[in-house]
Amino acid sequence: MPTAKLHITLPEDVWISEVSTAHPDAEFRVLAAFPAEDTGVGLLEISADDLPAVVAAMDEREDITRLDLQQASEESALVEFETTAPLLLFSVQESGLPLELPFTIRDGRASVELTASRDRLSAFTTQLRAFGMEFDVEYVREMINSESLLTQRQRELLHTAVEEGYYDTPRECSLTELAEVAGVAKSTASETLHRVEEKIVKEYVDG
Repeated sequence: MPTAKLHITLPEDVWISEVSTAHPDAEFRVLAAFPAEDTGVGLLEISADDLPAVVAAMDEREDITRLDLQQASEESALVEFETTAPLLLFSVQESGLPLELPFTIRDGRASVELTASRDRLSAFTTQLRAFGMEFDVEYVREMINSESLLTQRQRELLHTAVEEGYYDTPRECSLTELAEVAGVAKSTASETLHRVEEKIVKEYVDG
């Protein structure tokens, strides 16, 4: 199942976009977010040089219906809020994709990481466009399930090889040393690792 990291440009007229753009040094870390009836509720950790100004800017927004300052220090504040414009939440809800928390918003852009099937990722990006949000994809990585891909014997030797530094650059142990630690013949270690590498590489390329 692939994991993707997206950088989403939020619409300019949305509160979080306007507030974060007006305070580009501020970082909004979304710790919790869930949809309510026609609104969205969230918990933000805000870091900024001028925290009072950022919180005041949020409080002045008409699309922020509730704002509770949970705790604050000179460097950060924890804020619970409710908004009538939770576009990211609506996009997630429509695509049926679980949003991984926390994620950050800075200067009008949200950076999110998602793990889901390619169909659900595609549905999510379709919903982003439907709500007027452009995005850049930093990466899409296929998660390889070694439990089903490799036998127990292969996994054990692979873990030993990693722990002993066989795959370090430069190598911390030779194939002979690895075989001695694993308690197998050198030829067996060589053949087993070759099969492991073949499976992992082919799974990665096919994915």
